[in-house]
Amino acid sequence: MSNLVLELRQGEVMIVNGAPIRFRCKTRLELTAKARFLFGKQIMPPEEADSPARRIYFALQTAYIGTEAEREGGLVAARDLIAAFKGATTSPLACEILDRALEAAEADDCYRALKVVRRVIRHEDAVLGRVTASAVS
Repeated sequence: MSNLVLELRQGEVMIVNGAPIRFRCKTRLELTAKARFLFGKQIMPPEEADSPARRIYFALQTAYIGTEAEREGGLVAARDLIAAFKGATTSPLACEILDRALEAAEADDCYRALKVVRRVIRHEDAVLGRVTASAVS
């Protein structure tokens, strides 16, 4: 793995391998080994998981950055939520995107799965006429 350099602002939160870290000052961080991480707007707080697509995102987020004990439950929840969403939607594109997200998650690439599900969230917001400052921009 090549090193990954991240620049984080004061007060920003990052979750690495299940542990939340808040930066007290502007920081330049270099990850030199594989790590499960999200930071800033990628992290969805539980109270924002208030729609079907957002609940899928939150479940996949848990499968990705949750503790060891939480990760398997997050993947199980994501499978169930995706199946329910696919059963309720009339959008073949949303179903295809969710299939790709689940495939990525089951291949232990939850970061890619989260990125894919963000598209479904944007679609859902458009269909519902929802205008929000989403935490998963």
